[in-house]
Amino acid sequence: MKVYQLYRYVLLALLIGSCAEKKKEIPLQEYQQWHTITLDFEGPQTSEKATVNPFLDYRLQVEFKHAGSDLTVRGFYAADGDAAETSADSGNVWRVRFTPDQVGEWTYTAQLKKGDSIALTEEVGMGEPVEITNASGAFLVVASDKKAPDFRANGRLITSNGYFRFKDSGDYWLKGGADSPENLLAYSDFDGTYRMQISTSEGEAKTNDTIHAYAPHVGDWKEGDPTWQNGKGKGLIGALNYLSSKGMNAVYFLSMNILGDGKDVWPYADPDDFTRFDVSKLAQWEIVFQHMQSKGLLLHMVLQETENETMLDGGDTGAMRQLYLRELMARFGHHLALKFNLGEENGPADFTPIAQNDAQRKAMTTFLNDIDPYNHPILLHTHSHEPARSDVLDSIVGFKALDGLSLQVDKREGATEVVETWKKRAKETGHDWMITMDEIGMWHTGAVPDSVTPEHDTLRRYVLWGTLLSGAAGVEWYYGARNKYNDLNTEDWRTTDRLWELTHHAMNFFENHLPYWEMEPEHSLINSKDAYCFRKPGTVYAVYLPDSKEYRIDLSSVQGEFTVQWFDPLQGGELQTGSVKKIQGGAKAALGLPPGSEKQDWVVLVKVVQ
Repeated sequence: MKVYQLYRYVLLALLIGSCAEKKKEIPLQEYQQWHTITLDFEGPQTSEKATVNPFLDYRLQVEFKHAGSDLTVRGFYAADGDAAETSADSGNVWRVRFTPDQVGEWTYTAQLKKGDSIALTEEVGMGEPVEITNASGAFLVVASDKKAPDFRANGRLITSNGYFRFKDSGDYWLKGGADSPENLLAYSDFDGTYRMQISTSEGEAKTNDTIHAYAPHVGDWKEGDPTWQNGKGKGLIGALNYLSSKGMNAVYFLSMNILGDGKDVWPYADPDDFTRFDVSKLAQWEIVFQHMQSKGLLLHMVLQETENETMLDGGDTGAMRQLYLRELMARFGHHLALKFNLGEENGPADFTPIAQNDAQRKAMTTFLNDIDPYNHPILLHTHSHEPARSDVLDSIVGFKALDGLSLQVDKREGATEVVETWKKRAKETGHDWMITMDEIGMWHTGAVPDSVTPEHDTLRRYVLWGTLLSGAAGVEWYYGARNKYNDLNTEDWRTTDRLWELTHHAMNFFENHLPYWEMEPEHSLINSKDAYCFRKPGTVYAVYLPDSKEYRIDLSSVQGEFTVQWFDPLQGGELQTGSVKKIQGGAKAALGLPPGSEKQDWVVLVKVVQ
């Protein structure tokens, strides 16, 4: 008997050991670094219209842990988990999206709680725990297999030294793209999207009752690109493909324009109820946003307009504004290339006297920082001229929670001075600002179609090269309100095909030839008030010359020998050799003549000989 019992114990031990070995052999689910991980949890059955509000009275928090990281990320109500396809407004699925920045093993713990307005607080002890499936687990993150321009190749964009920089690689990144249409998301293929009111007001683009279809870009959709509901989305996805194909990497759009110009974009299930969100519409937005990231397009999310900046909580960061910002962060904050814009033309002006004040915009900025686990850039869109612009900026320059300005300028000839002024003002406070040149005026004109101005001479000179060589971190192009294709009705980005090309030429020059994040403007080094000079003293100088005449550069304060090469801003391409190949420091030196007889502008690259 004893031998038999011993045999049983040994056999049982072997079985237990075998099971343990098999358990150890079960591999962890693998995901890739910088790719979005979507985790679903089954919880209580509810709906967008339920008495207990799933957006306000529930709170899903998921803690993600790694040897080198510990992040708590908000989740959200996802209806049936497939709402982009089904248009469902009810279900029992709760979801979190997370983008891991480190390889290796991660664990997570999820907790869903229920309570009156619990979504507005982070208090751990508040609320009643609600049972959910899949409440804890682990997964393995391996290296990404993507290549640029897909942002999943390089990771998350942050701000550094007044520019965009990839957090992990340290590489800097320059922005170029579309500022129009601002109501990009007023798209007929999105659920619950329509125009509330036709715009006929002076000072804004006119509208009719038709929202975007982007029909001219349907042909730019490619096999394998995303769609929803049996082929919806091809027009917008195609438009984004086109913009990316032109080398652009950013798109400006409003996430809410209730009371604003278009009156056709909002995240809510009902534009009169700010406590309930349209799950299927936002799921469709997410399909588009994911595609944008794969095509290398930064999400420039503008959170409000000057006409509606006091609509939520009278401008305060109260319950409704907090809920709005939390919902956007939970659903879209995982994206790698996303910058938040506090609002179009934020602050009072003659045409919009009822506006957020300094304390309110600072509170909103602080709150966004507090709820963002990823440290996305936060910028402030300005008014177009003085004193409306400086009346707002004087009181917020140096505020460390704000990363910089989304600049609007009415008169393009003065754009460089505005960039320089606010870069300098910010630096004097000890908090560098990133300034992106995002809306050029005048408001009624902006960028016009190629058919009107084929080479966009003044935009190319004063705005593109002028602002980039004055320290701007990028440009976006706005279509004026009185253009046939304006900021609200444009359907076809090909109308400015040449402008995208010219912008791409400038971006390539900066990315390939300049340590621009280490450079500062000093236009006075060139013997012309119409030229621009961007420099790292004694090392490299980038000079924009408005014509083909001979100019001089002042190198009196530096020593050494410098090469002189020319870049064609109209055709791009390789650097070329002009009439002078080398110059000496310690004096003023002639740059010589460009390598062609064409009467045009040129860019000169002057570099020290190592």
